[in-house]
Amino acid sequence: MIKLMYITNDVLVARIAEEAGVDRIFVDLETLGKAERQGGMDTVQSKHTVADVERMRSAVTGSKLLVRVNPIHDGSSEEINSVIAAGADIVMLPMYKTPREAEKFISFVGGRAKTMLLLETKEADACLCETLELDGIDEMYIGLNDLHLSYGRRFMFELLADGTVERITRRIAQRGIPYGFGGIAAIGTGTLPAERILAEHVRLGSSSVILSRSFCNYEKISDYGEIKRIFDGGVKALRDEEAALRAKDEAFFEENRRIVKSITENIAEGMAK
Repeated sequence: MIKLMYITNDVLVARIAEEAGVDRIFVDLETLGKAERQGGMDTVQSKHTVADVERMRSAVTGSKLLVRVNPIHDGSSEEINSVIAAGADIVMLPMYKTPREAEKFISFVGGRAKTMLLLETKEADACLCETLELDGIDEMYIGLNDLHLSYGRRFMFELLADGTVERITRRIAQRGIPYGFGGIAAIGTGTLPAERILAEHVRLGSSSVILSRSFCNYEKISDYGEIKRIFDGGVKALRDEEAALRAKDEAFFEENRRIVKSITENIAEGMAK
C-alpha cells in the first residue's frame, strides 16, 4: 500500500493521524529560502522546531517519524545531528541541485536514519542519473510545488500530465529506489480530483504521498473530534479507492492518464487568463 504522510507538529493531531492509518508523521524544519521561492502562493510554510521532533518521538509509536531539514548550508551537519538525536526515522533533504549536495547529506546522516532526497529543482532533474549513482539513497520524493515553479509552469500537476513525473520515476525505478510525488486531497475533492491523482500513483508505482493541507487543515479546526472524523473517514476512503484501483486493467489507467492531462490543461489555461 502507498505510504501516507502528514505534516504536523501537533501531538494530538499526530496521534489521531497515526490511529487512522497514516504511515508517517512529517515534521518540517525547512525555512531557508522557502518564503522567497513560494511568495504569494497558498502553500504550507511551517515553523516547526527540533523540540517538535522530540515531542513527536514520544507521541508516535506506530508511524515513522519523517523530518525535512533545510537545504545544504553551513549548519547542515549540526542540524542533521540534532534531528537524528531527537528521534527522526527518516531525514529528507529539500532543494538539492547537485550530486555533491546529495552526497554531503548522505554523509551527514551516516546511516543513522533513512535518507530521502526531495527532487524539486530543474537542476536536480538534470543531474538525476548522476545522483542515482550515489550509494545511500533510501527513498526519493518529487516535490511538485517547487519543481513546477522551477520549470515556469502555472499548475503543479502539469508535470504529471506532460510526462515529466513519469520520466523521472522510471529512472528512479531502474535503480530500485522507492519514490513518491506531490500531494493528495480527500477522495471526491480537488480541482484535479484526488481519485485521478491516486490512480496515477498506482500506475507509476509510487510508494508514498503527502496528505495535503486540504485533506485536513487542522489549524482551522478547534474540535479534535472533528479532526478524528476527517482522518478516520478520509484515510479509509483513500485505502478503499487504492484497493479498487489495484484491480483495474491497463486500459483504465491509460484513459485516466488522458483525463488527467485534459483536466490539467484546462486548469492551467484558466490560470493564465
